[in-house]
Amino acid sequence: MKNFTYYRPGTGQQAVGLLEQRFGNTELLAGGTDLLALQKNYVAQPARVISLTAIKGFTAIEEVGMGPQHAFRIGAGATLSAIATHPGLRQNFPALTSAAADVAGPQIRNMGTLGGSLCQRNRCWYFRDEHVNCRLKSGNTCFALDGENQYHAVFTQQHQCVIASPSTLAPALIALGATADIAGPNGRRTVEMANFYHAPANNNDREHVLAANEIVTSVSIPTRGMANAHYEVRQRLATDWPLVQCAVAFAVNNGTAGNARVVLSQVAPVPHVAEAAARALNGQAVTAATATAAGRAATEGARPLNRNAYKVRLIEVAVKRAAMIAAGLERYWEV
Repeated sequence: MKNFTYYRPGTGQQAVGLLEQRFGNTELLAGGTDLLALQKNYVAQPARVISLTAIKGFTAIEEVGMGPQHAFRIGAGATLSAIATHPGLRQNFPALTSAAADVAGPQIRNMGTLGGSLCQRNRCWYFRDEHVNCRLKSGNTCFALDGENQYHAVFTQQHQCVIASPSTLAPALIALGATADIAGPNGRRTVEMANFYHAPANNNDREHVLAANEIVTSVSIPTRGMANAHYEVRQRLATDWPLVQCAVAFAVNNGTAGNARVVLSQVAPVPHVAEAAARALNGQAVTAATATAAGRAATEGARPLNRNAYKVRLIEVAVKRAAMIAAGLERYWEV
């Protein structure tokens, strides 16, 4: 690990002032569960590390607004454990709280943060190997295209890099219509979580749309009374990353679903919004049959690599089960 200078500003404005206009020389620290690994692997070698833990309100979870404007605002420094156990979030957004509760073990959940989950680097083993100069580290090749790609993307069209988007919380936030509050040198701006990610193509890109001198301060989720749920498939529950993850949200009117959103993670370089799956749910009563149809529709456009075609079937299962959980039908799963 390279030596670095440590800063601990007391305000978001001070933190922004310490950032630079290009990525690489300065890194942000909240829980550190991702940054420490990147530094130990010499993938990140910052000269300066800026801790956000002293910023007032950075960990707060609060209700804001009234009536149609009512929402929950979650500070970017809120831990995964705090999100998973918050009563108001559990009541309104089980897709989010169950996703947070499923991350790793209690040690990670008590250190990892909302902002860290959203902005973490990808988990591709070629990217994280200090000896491999892949496309995201100033190289010209994505080695996963023809290499060990069993955990990589299956929605690969027009992508030069086939990483799988790793954020566990992003699918639920996108499905629920959340927005991210961002601070930068030119003031504050708000970005819909659906537009928060983009696929990186080189070492100057990140997996999100933040500039190098911007930080996420909080995420706001409107309380619209949507039925919502999350489901993920993993090999080992305590230690593994999901193979496929899905979040589903929909309004219920006279027994039928509307305004449905189905969002997948671990299957594309960015969280994948499965529009065909949403269309399969809209205007229908959510039953095992319609959930199965949504699962099949969610695979539309998938082009798996030579070692990860199994993910296509897992997408069908994850979408079906997330939809059934949201509809309160999990007891009717087929064996």
